[in-house]
Amino acid sequence: MHFRTLSIVGLAVLGSMPISARAASECPVTGVMSSWGVNSTGYFSVSSGGTCLFPVKMDGVIASSNISQKPAHGTLKKLNASTYTYTAKAGYKGSDAFAVSFRGKGPSGSGTSVVTLNATVQ
Repeated sequence: MHFRTLSIVGLAVLGSMPISARAASECPVTGVMSSWGVNSTGYFSVSSGGTCLFPVKMDGVIASSNISQKPAHGTLKKLNASTYTYTAKAGYKGSDAFAVSFRGKGPSGSGTSVVTLNATVQ
């Protein structure tokens, strides 16, 4: 089984993103990302009221994605099949979590992977 560290990386299609998404900061995510069909968990920090841009890259092609668990203390917005923004509620400090389901195919398999992200809002 192939594992790699989750990280927020620049997206080659930034030109097609809305201007507001370009202004969001990329927040480093730690955790383990597995291959297609295996669920993963990641952790990141964000300021209260702050926004994180996070493109998720998995080996292969992401066919579709959707929000499978909304955050309780912020908003999650889908920009395209591989890129989301999370905005923490202004004034809130504590933990939050959300999950995104990705369907796709890669060199070592295909299927649906749920990525759960746990935020520390500071």
